[in-house]
Amino acid sequence: MITRMSKLFVRTLREDPADAEVPSHRWLVRAGYIRRVAPGIYSWLPLGLAVLHKVEAIVREEMNAIGAQEVLFPALLPREPYEQSNRWTEYGDNLFRLVDRKGADMLLGPTHEEMFTLMVKDVTKSYKDLPLYLYQIQTKYRDEARPRAGLLRGREFTMKDSYSFDVDQAGLDASYQAHRAAYIKVFDRLGFEYVIVDAHSGPMGGSASEEFLAVASNGEDTFVRSPGGFAANVEAVQRPLSPEQDASGVPAAVVHDTPDSGTIDTLVAQANTLFPRDDRPWEAGDTLKNVLFKLTYPDGRTEALAIGLPGDREVDTKRLEAAVSPAEVTTFNEEDFARYPGLVKGYIGPRALGYGPLPEGAEPPADAVHYLVDPAVVPGTRWLTGADEPGRHVADLVCGRDFTPDGHLDVAELREGDEAPDGSGPLHLARGIEMGHIFQLGTKYAKALGLRVLDANGKLQVVTMGSYGIGVSRAVAVVAEATCDDKGLCWPRELAPYDVMVLATGKGDEIAQAAEQIASELSARGVAVLLDDRKASPGVKFADAEVLGMPTAVVVGRRLADGFVEIRDRKSGTAREVSVAQAADEVLAEIGPAV
Repeated sequence: MITRMSKLFVRTLREDPADAEVPSHRWLVRAGYIRRVAPGIYSWLPLGLAVLHKVEAIVREEMNAIGAQEVLFPALLPREPYEQSNRWTEYGDNLFRLVDRKGADMLLGPTHEEMFTLMVKDVTKSYKDLPLYLYQIQTKYRDEARPRAGLLRGREFTMKDSYSFDVDQAGLDASYQAHRAAYIKVFDRLGFEYVIVDAHSGPMGGSASEEFLAVASNGEDTFVRSPGGFAANVEAVQRPLSPEQDASGVPAAVVHDTPDSGTIDTLVAQANTLFPRDDRPWEAGDTLKNVLFKLTYPDGRTEALAIGLPGDREVDTKRLEAAVSPAEVTTFNEEDFARYPGLVKGYIGPRALGYGPLPEGAEPPADAVHYLVDPAVVPGTRWLTGADEPGRHVADLVCGRDFTPDGHLDVAELREGDEAPDGSGPLHLARGIEMGHIFQLGTKYAKALGLRVLDANGKLQVVTMGSYGIGVSRAVAVVAEATCDDKGLCWPRELAPYDVMVLATGKGDEIAQAAEQIASELSARGVAVLLDDRKASPGVKFADAEVLGMPTAVVVGRRLADGFVEIRDRKSGTAREVSVAQAADEVLAEIGPAV
């Protein structure tokens, strides 16, 4: 097949789009693969759509190989199934909601667990029909608060979501491993560096959960890994509680005046001067700071939450948001503090926080602040913290002796060199882009929507499910991100819109005819060819070839008079001359079995 640049619906740009933040966004727009319609919403032009379809083909091949069957649901969905699973509420503002002319509530599907569950409920009645794998490749919608980075975080995107249905946990384990293996093959074929990490399930629910992250310095996700093989998204890291300590020798807690101690550093300096420890100097990690947040749940309910953690750490808001999802997290403002007059801003201590022991079944007081502490705050640990009085702190306050938190929550920032939770060595922090996420959903959706089958004993059994997603349109951006350079896109051959770009560079019918002949010969032998037959200067054609990123280019130009053309490799930047007669054979040898 020959496509002529003079007829191709494309226009390359010489300047970066104003809103481009990452290289993939910049080059996909400049090369004419996508165009922005609105924040987080893009149109696909012919070249971009060709790459998208190639990603879809890879996904289909590997899903079909494990026996999955493709279906397709509508994007416009009724409210009722999402009410039954409670996600109409849990999704909050991320859900696109609308009302039809008859007043019925509808939504644009962010994901389709409910629809798959109901379809299987309608069709499948016996354990003999299981295991069952169904998938779709379809447009999804999420009302992102901050759409950015082109295709990497959009409000409309293409996703492959698949679901497994089994009669028991053993079946789910096997289905999960089958999908995991298929995902490894998909991402190996896409060709970018990725890691598989333990993940947080979020609003999807479920137990076992892993993410496939493309390693990228500008990725939005932070993950950690250790030399011993531990790997996890930071939201999923759960550090074990520190060992309890013997506090029998710790003196009684004493309140001290600490004027002008507005920071942890100044507090520590004052403490070491005014009331030094008897064993060693006070350090930032000996201070206990208590950070106040307001949680707002989708149903409108609010809760005050204090996080107590060592003063040399900060709360990681992404970890906190994942831990308390679906609640929305905001820091305390002046209005919030006014509702809790017992809290002295800047001097909050643990004795003003927490519910304390509650009788069984009792509700916590409405004016109490839920108090959860870092895993380092365990019985016997000794702290310097707020005394709940302006300008005063208390020293030698011991957890378990002088205060008791309501529980533990690990949401502190992780640092390079922290010990891995499994003891496998120091953690290394890196950035990545989420490309795939697999979950063991269990029976959450099957129970909510009544999906049961008859088991081997003739009894109704709740079906157990798995959910498996791949960001298909995001994959286009991730591959572009991983392979582009300072000249433009640089597609791997399996995803390139065309195998070869033939450039007629120069004036005269001989050059145009030779380029046409080479393109025709390649096309006849099964090669997808883009022929640049435009009346443009060689410089323009060379620049566009680099921006468009086809893996191989054949340049027909000034050396034609001597019987030679040039073959250029986009990835390596190398070029070599071959005879006109051998050009097609040489290109085919370079392309290899991919064609």
